[in-house]
Amino acid sequence: MSTMTTPFQTFSLQGRRALVTGASSGLGQHFATTLATAGAEVILAARRLEKLEECVTRIRHAGGTATAVAMDVCNRDSVAAALDSITPPDILVNNAGVTHTGRALDINDDDWNAVLDTDLKGAWIVAQETARRMVAAGNGGSIINVTSILANRVAGGVAPYSAAKAALAQVTRSLALELARYNIRVNSLAPGYIVTALNQEFLASEAGERLCQRIPTRRFGTPEDLNGPLLLLASDAGAHMTGSEIVVDGGHLCSSL
Repeated sequence: MSTMTTPFQTFSLQGRRALVTGASSGLGQHFATTLATAGAEVILAARRLEKLEECVTRIRHAGGTATAVAMDVCNRDSVAAALDSITPPDILVNNAGVTHTGRALDINDDDWNAVLDTDLKGAWIVAQETARRMVAAGNGGSIINVTSILANRVAGGVAPYSAAKAALAQVTRSLALELARYNIRVNSLAPGYIVTALNQEFLASEAGERLCQRIPTRRFGTPEDLNGPLLLLASDAGAHMTGSEIVVDGGHLCSSL
């Protein structure tokens, strides 16, 4: 009797290894937990190991497999050392990022460099070093760059962040073109406003409520809203997707100006 693969089985990550950067808090921890729940062996990466251990413990207690590795995405030697200490991953979630809020006329070079070094250069270093090891292993893989709807639309006070995410979206397409021959898919996940511990106070304020009224669904996203898109890009369910961008924003990008 032949066996059939159900559509849901193609989302499984059993037997896969996933590296998540910026995994010490927020969406990074959520992404790591989601991938582990789908069956992946997860490696959580951030600069400070102690901030990763709590999430690693939670994943293990839930029956998943997780380890932590120290990595400074802005430092190529740190990235290379971290990758050389683990088995090459099949999946990379390039999530590490920072932002700076300030008027364009007030932003100084240090502010600009801090954001671009992490959000663009850091993402490039991690993607490049991971891809090199994926190519050497010969098993293909999936690279998911976390961008933002601010790669496509403009908001005041976040010029460096918007520039970095817009550039990362183009880097995603460039890598997708060049790495397809190695069976490495490269896509971007572009969240809108997602409620996390870092922004929940602002999003609950009067200013946040005004922002919410500009979203067609009239609500902010939750980390869980990103689960399906993340698993689609990470798994065989998205096997023919590369160079794509999945926007998860409640219709914010298509709202009227």
